[in-house]
Amino acid sequence: MTRKPLILRNPSILIVLAVLAGFTLTVTLLSQAYGSGVIPTSMVKVLGKTLCLALAAVAMDLVWGYLGILSLGQMAFFALGGYMIGQWLMYARTEAIVAASMAQNPIPPTPAELQTGVANQIFGVVGSSDLPLVWSFAHSLPIQLALVVLVPGVLALVFGWLAFRSRVNGVYLSILTQAMTLALALWLFQNDSGFRGNNGLSGLQNIPGLEGVGQARLSVWFLWASALALGLAYLLAAWVISGKFGSVVRAIRDDETRVRFLGYPVEGFKLAVFTLAAMMTAIAGALYYPQAGIINPAELAPIASIYLAVWVAIGGRGRLYGAIIGAVVVSLLSSWFTGGRAPAIELPFYSVNWVDWWQVLLGVAFVLVTLFAPRGIAGIVDWLGGVMPPRRHGRDLGPDQGALQEQEAKA
Repeated sequence: MTRKPLILRNPSILIVLAVLAGFTLTVTLLSQAYGSGVIPTSMVKVLGKTLCLALAAVAMDLVWGYLGILSLGQMAFFALGGYMIGQWLMYARTEAIVAASMAQNPIPPTPAELQTGVANQIFGVVGSSDLPLVWSFAHSLPIQLALVVLVPGVLALVFGWLAFRSRVNGVYLSILTQAMTLALALWLFQNDSGFRGNNGLSGLQNIPGLEGVGQARLSVWFLWASALALGLAYLLAAWVISGKFGSVVRAIRDDETRVRFLGYPVEGFKLAVFTLAAMMTAIAGALYYPQAGIINPAELAPIASIYLAVWVAIGGRGRLYGAIIGAVVVSLLSSWFTGGRAPAIELPFYSVNWVDWWQVLLGVAFVLVTLFAPRGIAGIVDWLGGVMPPRRHGRDLGPDQGALQEQEAKA
């Protein structure tokens, strides 16, 4: 029997891509660069960054929702992707400025003098005049684009291989991923790390070679790129979780020991998904920070990865479109509440300022969703679409009675 195409087996793909295309077209037509100007450039950047966060949430859902690993280090890969593209953005822009300045000298500068001038401009703020070794390829855009996925991918591969071969699971693995993120952040905070310490990389919104293009148009271009990346990532993730590979991944989530006894290379499956998710998250970071304009080690704070897990949980863990919904809804609400747009509530005895209370509200929402709506917002979408879990009522699937309990059947 001929197998149905992926899109027919997973109708959510067409729905997500259609909604994404409609959203991108609507924002473009309402933008200041290509439309009526109803949506300001600052809001277009917020929406573009939100799509990048949705891409990171899809990667997080692959690791947590389908593989069962609560990784609290995903934002480390997100930031590394931003640092890799940020190196080229900052180097190329500074090189153009230094070259224009030195062009006025009677004698044209040599390449070594030009490089020294660039190093002084970039690293003078941390008391250095030498270009660090980690900036050896900062002048090359193709190499830095490759490093966007290679550096986080290699880090995930090495970390995953060490952790998975040691059979570290559960909360211990979550703590290890968080420790990895914290260690990387502490290293980047040092001035001699080669990434300007606490100053980070700035001016990333100024794209070299596009100085004549205004921010209004650049913001729309990045929105297009972010939407395209999210759509392709969703297709890739949907393909990964389909078929036999996806079935094995879910089985590892539900009962790793049984899958191991059946002869499957559990560590290989876990390592493949973990590394793939890291590279997807890095691409999201590489698109996010040119829109944000700056990146520093504070972006690697462990709380950032916890926020990512909260978005996936609220959206609906184990459903790729749920991860997108959670990231979009929560991140936009966060921008609204923390940006001072939400009106304060004046009580007789206290004034509720949402800038201070937003995190409390988010924590309460996470607890309520965990206790009373484990399917998250995606559960509502499933209910409206008539997609319900199989009612197997704990049918025995193993030698021991109750091998598959009711709650497992609903997972």
